[in-house]
Amino acid sequence: MPDQPAAAHRDSIVITGARENNLRGVSLRIPKEKIVVFTGVSGSGKSSLVFDTVAVESQRQLNETFTWFIRNRMPKHEKPDADAIENLSAAIVVDQKPIGGNSRSTVGTMTDIYALIRLLFSRHGTPSAGGATAYSFNDPAGMCPACDGLGRTDRIDLDALLDTRRSLNGGAIRFHPFAVGGWQWRTYAACDRFDADKPLADYTEEEWHTLLHGQGFTVQIVTERHHSRIDFEGLVPRFTRLYLNRDLSTLGDKTRTAVQSVVTQDACPACGGHRLNPAALATRIGGRSIADYSAMEVTDLLAELDRIDDPVAAPIVSAAATALRRVEKIGLGYLSLNRETATLSGGESQRLKMVRHLGSALTGMTYVFDEPSVGLHPRDVHRLNGLLAELRDKGNTVLVVEHDRDVIAVADHVVDVGPGSGADGGRIVYEGTFAGLAAAHTRTGAALRSVSGVKAPVRTPTGWYTLTGARRHNLKDVTAHFPRGVLTAVTGVAGSGKSTLVSDVLVGEHPDAVVVDQSAIGASARSCPATYIGVMDEIRRIFARENGVDAGLFSFNSRGACTQCQGRGIIYVDLAYMDPVTMACGECGGRRFKEEVLRYTVGGRSVADVLDSTAGQVRDLFPHPRIRRRLDALSDVGLGYLSLGQPLSSLSGGERQRIKLANELHATGGLYVLDEPTTGLHMADIATLVALLDRLVDTGNTVVVIEHDLDVIKRADWVIDLGPDGGRNGGEVVFAGTPEELLGDAGSLTAEFLRRDIRRAEPVAV
Repeated sequence: MPDQPAAAHRDSIVITGARENNLRGVSLRIPKEKIVVFTGVSGSGKSSLVFDTVAVESQRQLNETFTWFIRNRMPKHEKPDADAIENLSAAIVVDQKPIGGNSRSTVGTMTDIYALIRLLFSRHGTPSAGGATAYSFNDPAGMCPACDGLGRTDRIDLDALLDTRRSLNGGAIRFHPFAVGGWQWRTYAACDRFDADKPLADYTEEEWHTLLHGQGFTVQIVTERHHSRIDFEGLVPRFTRLYLNRDLSTLGDKTRTAVQSVVTQDACPACGGHRLNPAALATRIGGRSIADYSAMEVTDLLAELDRIDDPVAAPIVSAAATALRRVEKIGLGYLSLNRETATLSGGESQRLKMVRHLGSALTGMTYVFDEPSVGLHPRDVHRLNGLLAELRDKGNTVLVVEHDRDVIAVADHVVDVGPGSGADGGRIVYEGTFAGLAAAHTRTGAALRSVSGVKAPVRTPTGWYTLTGARRHNLKDVTAHFPRGVLTAVTGVAGSGKSTLVSDVLVGEHPDAVVVDQSAIGASARSCPATYIGVMDEIRRIFARENGVDAGLFSFNSRGACTQCQGRGIIYVDLAYMDPVTMACGECGGRRFKEEVLRYTVGGRSVADVLDSTAGQVRDLFPHPRIRRRLDALSDVGLGYLSLGQPLSSLSGGERQRIKLANELHATGGLYVLDEPTTGLHMADIATLVALLDRLVDTGNTVVVIEHDLDVIKRADWVIDLGPDGGRNGGEVVFAGTPEELLGDAGSLTAEFLRRDIRRAEPVAV
């Protein structure tokens, strides 16, 4: 007879003694073939439980089913810290990480829909250019020979690159890799065919040509250690070779930004920006080229495909239409197939990844989602909930880490993690139904019960930032007035033009604005909050001064690093075909520093003690105003639970955005632009964020937030609502005024859901 209790538990994923990150020996049963939503404040341990424990162990055990040869070529996962994890099924993780990719990756190529469109044109279009590859901008058979299928040409903006009022020795080249004193600069400073001390404006035509395009001769480079003769290469060909002819994503953030500041992009004159050669562009279906198809919004392309009546093309049209309807179904009908994936937001990327799984016939899988509501207007959340239910109803288990009320409400089972963040979290504080959670004495339960009205009275603007005639992307000759000295929320459904109006047009006209967006921060295992917010150097100097030693001793990247682990604190053992093992360094016990360094203290704490502490725990240890101000900033953005030495690579997307904000809390009288700052924030933490935004305004700043969160919108002084819908049906200002005035607006979708939220009515599909 089989073990009946064990058999009865096969309908649940069973976790025993999970200790990943801050989890405190969590034991839990997660029901299968249900929508299970994990809630809790930021840093409570939700992701550690769902992603670092359940998903990692599932993927690790699945990899074990492959041969050693294959496993050695697959990502390796270390066994999670838990006593047991049982009854797992294969996990598919759909996270918020941007799809990325280079400029050759588009919505069409990423979803494989463009491959179907290529096939359609090769079979049904006239005149035919050949097989499907003849319509690929990533294949020599179809790409434009002038731009290699990129659709654009990059050229150096010499006015941005060079300050002709200066000499080469005086810093005429405004590009830091070519700065005075560097190796690249030496090539030009050593050239005897022009005067490195003469302003570039005074160069003769011959000198100017030599500097920019010269070649065919050598120059003598003399340094303290070396004398060498190298081939001269003019500025333009050298810059082109080093930067324009390579993928910029391989460059560091600083260098990539510097390159973009001195480069101008233009549509390729040969293909008009369409990427393809003349033969491919000449093919037509119903008078439209494949470039026309690619430029159409998904919704419009579906209507175009419906007009095709050809038995030969029917199977291809059917497959393409099915895939396009999935994109439309997840609320991305405003996208076009030629949209580069690198330009998608985290929320758009995550939803686009879902397209791959909606048509799958697989069952019994575990789907893991990381805040799938990110970037969604309340109007569209019901679509997401429908997709989650569709996956569940196929016989799959759906695990969702989420903060949105309406997503939590559709859960079959809710797991609330807490009660607090960091060391104060890591426990299960509630399990059960949504109704039970709403009545529970947890921070999530209290937030669900909380209902607030709109802000009144509001601040009076001190002036206005006015934008006129904005026509970028889908903006329709927009004129918008952003009030100064107040908090403005820019709202609207996905694709309505919010980011274009604010991040592109407003910031473009005010380049000194402090922008906190959702881009990556270049985190590595060696970067931590202390280094990122810029306090580590001063802390090292204080330790050095107090103990009369060199500051380099107090860096785990320099002289003070443990020789066994090189300052990492851990030893990573790659066991070839077997799972890797990470363990604390036996020499330093995971503290990263040499033993002799830890004998030096400030206020009774070693430098390792400081890195193991939170901002609040060590604030009073350092009297330096700049250190205190920056440590306070971490607490102000809701990251007071992070230890100063925690690797940034371990932070969530929301935590990374907020640490970027903490690093920028210094301007007075400036313009702050924030792109969905509530990403990753629990409902209970929204009030902390709004209080921070209020303090920024009260110190003389103007704050503009792109936001969907209704609690933020209600607390704004001014709202600019774009729409009325997304894509070509958006791009207009449908409302501008106070939150109270928005409540009475009959034409705004945001207003409708704001009224529902205040009434706390059940979510209703639109």
